[in-house]
Amino acid sequence: MDTSKMIKAYCLKTKEKDVPMHDAVVSKTEKGGYIAKGNDGKGNKMSAILSEAKALKAIEDGVAKKDF
Repeated sequence: MDTSKMIKAYCLKTKEKDVPMHDAVVSKTEKGGYIAKGNDGKGNKMSAILSEAKALKAIEDGVAKKDF
């Protein structure tokens, strides 16, 4: 898969920045924002707050699933 289109996030466990998120699922928060949850490919859970444009672009590109 093309990692340039993948959602990038900070991994709290390994302290790495801009780690590509695998198996990403985008959902809406209670306040109407967007959050992506997934893993770093090694089993470490990750999440990232996204703008509406980035969230919809990730779903459109096929790198994330829609959960709302």
